[in-house]
Amino acid sequence: MSFPHYQRSVLDNGLRILTSRMTHTQAVSTIFLVGAGSRYETDDEAGVSHLFEHMLFKGTPTRPRPRDISGVIESVGGMINAFTDRECTGYWCRMASPHYRRGIDVIADIIKSPLFRENDIAQEKHVVLEEIRAAHDSPGALAGLLLDSALWPDQALGRDIAGTIESVEAIPRSVMMDYHRDQYVGRNMVVAVAGNIQHNEVVDQINDLLGDLPDGEPRSMFPHEDNLSGPTVTHGERDLEQMHIAMAFKGVDMNDPRRAALRILTVVLGGSMSSRLFEEVREKRGLAYGIGSSMHTLSDCGVVDIHTGVEPPRAAETLQVIVDELVKIRKGITEEELHDARELAKGRLILSVEESRAVANDLASQELLRGKIESLDDRIESLDKVTLEDVQSVAEYIVNSDKLAMSVVGPSNAENQYEQILDFQNP
Repeated sequence: MSFPHYQRSVLDNGLRILTSRMTHTQAVSTIFLVGAGSRYETDDEAGVSHLFEHMLFKGTPTRPRPRDISGVIESVGGMINAFTDRECTGYWCRMASPHYRRGIDVIADIIKSPLFRENDIAQEKHVVLEEIRAAHDSPGALAGLLLDSALWPDQALGRDIAGTIESVEAIPRSVMMDYHRDQYVGRNMVVAVAGNIQHNEVVDQINDLLGDLPDGEPRSMFPHEDNLSGPTVTHGERDLEQMHIAMAFKGVDMNDPRRAALRILTVVLGGSMSSRLFEEVREKRGLAYGIGSSMHTLSDCGVVDIHTGVEPPRAAETLQVIVDELVKIRKGITEEELHDARELAKGRLILSVEESRAVANDLASQELLRGKIESLDDRIESLDKVTLEDVQSVAEYIVNSDKLAMSVVGPSNAENQYEQILDFQNP
């Protein structure tokens, strides 16, 4: 099962192009991924990557209005959007195959020739500020923001990707122009296209559009600092009907050989409706509507997190159940759990390559952040090799109260009680 097969080319300016031909679909997905994100920003620049992403949709010399950009795509039923993350910024579109070339043309144009008009910057700052305020008004989103700041204190990783109201308001046009010059260069960009397309045609088009894009040495991201001394609890007091709980442990980075074992661990812990946490918290006790765990890997670190929402008087009880399950899983899982979690993880991987956007995103992110492509076969093989001992070893490494952060958002409650429950290093 070697799918997705891909081809790779590099332009003279260092821009990398990857394509995967998917003959079974009439949808073509394209993503332009740039090494730009919140981990590249100083405290004073916080939010510039995200504001920059917004500004690229405000106009270019040949498409001076936002509707001139979106209209080209939407007039043929396509979708275009973008996102900003900690380590990259992505601009993507999904088109019916007869029209995919216009999607490439539009994104290349906004990346190469944004106008950055002062009036547009002022207006879009207001839009971003509303986005920041909306996150702080959403209990789940706020719990996530507080968790990041607790898990990664006093560093770029712990900041809101969108920045703060104060930092965004203070960003001048000159900073965005410098950012465009520094980060949006050939060697810091990957274009991935997935669908029923021809590699050479894609390469020729992108070379025509971006072959003269400047090359240069982009700025580096700020490294991860392992400065958490847990367990630590951050509380966002809100008058709510639920207590939103977010918990995280330091995980592993995207090149760590323990990734496969950790993925199986998180599936067993809370990755499905048959997981240990779902069974104990919801099915047996009815404490929460939903609870789950997941893992995320970055270039030099990672995280394993757990999220749920419960009635405030039962928050401590729920937390104790979660901690009890963490203590148990540190002692290992069963052969049946290993088999079922492995098959679930493999099945989700196989299903993911059926959709062109997932394939394009995967190729681009691996190429940009890892510099190499791990095939579907390789990932499945890694899962097949995981043993019970591997899972227990990574559980003992991850489930460590010294590297544990938690945030709660809801009515005022006894944080000291939570901290006592979380101190389970020597149960």
